[in-house]
This record gives sequence, C-alpha cells and structure tokens, in this order.
Amino acid sequence: MASTRVCGVDDLATNEAQKFVVDGVPIAVVKDAAGDIFAIGDTCTHGDISLSEGFVEDDTLECWAHGSKFSLLTGKPLTLPAYEPVPVYQVEITDGGVFIDPAVKLAV
Repeated sequence: MASTRVCGVDDLATNEAQKFVVDGVPIAVVKDAAGDIFAIGDTCTHGDISLSEGFVEDDTLECWAHGSKFSLLTGKPLTLPAYEPVPVYQVEITDGGVFIDPAVKLAV
C-alpha cells in the first residue's frame, strides 16, 4: 500500500492536532513549534476518545477526557490512566504535502 497525501504542510496549525482517516485508520497529525510533523493513532488507549481533540504540549499529545499524555515520538503513554501505547506512523513530506501510510508503523 502506498502513502496517502493527507494535507499540505501549510494546512497544519502549529501545536494543534488534526484528525485524518487514512484507509479506515484514524490518525492524529501534529506539527510542533519546530515545524516537525508527527502522526500517531488518534484513539486513546484508555477510552474511545479522539486524541486530535486534545492538547499538544512539547512532544506530547494529551487526551482531553482523562489527561493521559502520549509521546509524539514513541506513542507511549507518559501519564495515567492510559498504559498502552498508540501506534506511530511514518510521515513523508513531498512537494509540500504530508503523506502517511497506515500500514507502516514505526518500531519504537
């Protein structure tokens, strides 16, 4: 399966998460203050909550419902109540576009 263009780099607001569904997989995409772009699973592992509705702080995405913070780099929860990680996806930037292949999860 090939990577899918989800948006343009300039379409992403800094330090905000945006949800995209790629081949049926909900993915939260974040552009941090340094301009780096991350893609992690959009569903909190503690509850069926969309992480893209949460808060970006440094290199974490916090679930708005119960406060679990997930690392944008590893997908690992850094605070309770979540204890299971979310998947992290490879992001490719080509010609100003953000491309993600939900079949390619990064090993962390």
